[in-house]
This record gives sequence, C-alpha cells and structure tokens, in this order.
Amino acid sequence: MTAPSYTKTIDVQAPPSAAYDAVTQGVAHWWTRPDQPLVNIGDRAKFTFPPGVSYWSFELTSTVQPTHVEWTCVDALHIHEGQPKEIETDWLNTKVHWKITEQESGSIIEMQHQGLTPELLCYDVCEAGWDMFFLGSLKQYLDTGKGTPHQG
Repeated sequence: MTAPSYTKTIDVQAPPSAAYDAVTQGVAHWWTRPDQPLVNIGDRAKFTFPPGVSYWSFELTSTVQPTHVEWTCVDALHIHEGQPKEIETDWLNTKVHWKITEQESGSIIEMQHQGLTPELLCYDVCEAGWDMFFLGSLKQYLDTGKGTPHQG
C-alpha cells in the first residue's frame, strides 16, 4: 500500500484571486525566484536552490481561475550530499495541486504534492521544505504581503 502524498492546508486572509496569483505568477514572493512565471497552460518555469545546482522545472498543466492550479514536474536535479543518486529525480513527474476555496475571511488553500510520499529518499527534507515555504512563507505572504522566500 502506498502512503499518502504530502498534503497540507492553510487558512489565509487574502481572497482567492490573490492566492491564485501567488501560486502562478507570484511564487518568487514566498518560495524561490523562477526563471519565468507560470501564467498560461504549457508555461514552464525552473526553480533553483543553493548552491545553484539543485533545481525543479514545472509546467503549468491545469488551471481553473481562481480555484485550482496544477504544476507537473518535468525536470529535476535535487543534489543532496550523502544521499544516493536516485534522490536527484524524486520529484520527476510528480504533480503539485493547489485547491483554493473562498471563505468569509479570505481563503483556504490545500496543497497536495502528488507523488511526494514517505517512500521517497527526499521525503523528510522535502516535507520540511514545503512546511517552511507553504505553511510558513506563503501564509505569511498572503496574510501580510511579505513572505520569506529563499534568497540566493
């Protein structure tokens, strides 16, 4: 039996349109700066982390504005010292689903990284990373206008 994929939910003060923008063209405000925004179906963006070697490239594969966004990982190179080479492509072909629901005081955002499961070599470090950037930085960005993205 396969363990469930990484799935978390945040409650933010921003309206759904702002949440939608944050996970398409505003990712640099809370995660890391892509080489281009994800705006239209088929757009691809490369997200690089220190030391400038590790990266993930995502294609925007589905949207329903302002309630749903889907990214598909189309290229991956996750260098993690001391780990087997297989960790480098753990995210390849995984999907990140963003479900945005309006509520009276803002929005609820559910993020599921489909395929990011505890069986993967990178799970612990990736779970900690998503928790920091999704639960922390994205929520902070949508509540206050200032996130804590990777600087590098």
